[in-house]
Amino acid sequence: MAAAHTPRESAHAAALGVRQALGGSFAAISKWERELGKLRVLVNVGELADGEDEFPDDESYPVHEFPEIVGFLHEQWAGGGEPSAWVETAEEPPGGPAATGREAGGCVNPQRVAALRRRGRGCCVVAPIVLHGRAWGELYVARRTGEQVFGRADADFASVLAAVTAAGIAQTERLAEARRLAFTDSLTGLANRRAVDMRLDEALELHRGDGTVVSLVVCDLNGLKRVNDSRGHAVGDRLLERFGSVLSLCGAMLPGMLAARLGGDEFCLLAVGPPADEVVKVAGELCDRAGELDLGEGVAVGVASTGDPIGPVRSARRLFRLSDAAQYKAKAARSGEPVVAGRHGGKDDPVVRLADAPDRRTGPERRRFRR
Repeated sequence: MAAAHTPRESAHAAALGVRQALGGSFAAISKWERELGKLRVLVNVGELADGEDEFPDDESYPVHEFPEIVGFLHEQWAGGGEPSAWVETAEEPPGGPAATGREAGGCVNPQRVAALRRRGRGCCVVAPIVLHGRAWGELYVARRTGEQVFGRADADFASVLAAVTAAGIAQTERLAEARRLAFTDSLTGLANRRAVDMRLDEALELHRGDGTVVSLVVCDLNGLKRVNDSRGHAVGDRLLERFGSVLSLCGAMLPGMLAARLGGDEFCLLAVGPPADEVVKVAGELCDRAGELDLGEGVAVGVASTGDPIGPVRSARRLFRLSDAAQYKAKAARSGEPVVAGRHGGKDDPVVRLADAPDRRTGPERRRFRR
């Protein structure tokens, strides 16, 4: 379970394990979405009934139908008890009501009993999953009609398995958060340079394989130094945050576009698949919206796309150099529109020639190109 990459993958691994451990025909793990007041099913495994999917998109249930996950647990924990599992049955088991496992802390839930009968299951054991002292969701394991009903020992074992599941999900969430932070710019919430490098390498693999169009829009936010010097870095940070929001909005105009802050006053958009003209249109919208910000002095935007006549793009470095050179031209000309590499003469385009020139420590470049 610890090797899972997402909470859903962790839940899937846990559901498979607990189903086998408890000898069930079916298992599910659900998460309590407190803000929506719903139990959302993350995963179903085993013998699925009609309407059940392994990874459901929208299977959820109002939490008020399952008061044992809310009120009962709160009352039990407040009294110093520990979260424990309980058993529900679709029919009276041998031995009478005490054999249902209610003495393990459960209660009869008509909705669960009806669901068991509807899906051809005879009994289930339900265990709360607790993270950080709060109910996170629940573990659910069922057996077929006619099979042995879960007993008290099964309920106790399910409680232990729920605790193990909680530990695995907690670790997965911590790892997911660490990965998110590793690929996210802390100020703007956009992707960072590391994320761009990874996505661009993957995109160029696609381009080399089947000709997928890859486009890079590099932006330099004008006026940040003036704002920092005259109004303070807190105001400068606000400008960066506001432009980040504008960049994110524009990036959402094309499916799958990645919006990122490369560092300092430099940002970018990475598009994989859309035609170059559509990307240039988004870049133009970005220029217009950036010019409307009450802070700063607009943005210089350069675009480089494999869909334009820029020659072969065999490396991320060349696409960055092309978009950097286009951005440099836009900044030097104080252009209110994006400059696009290759659209004025193909390989003889001044932007392409600048990008492909040997590195120089001095010269017209605003700075040395990225490697």
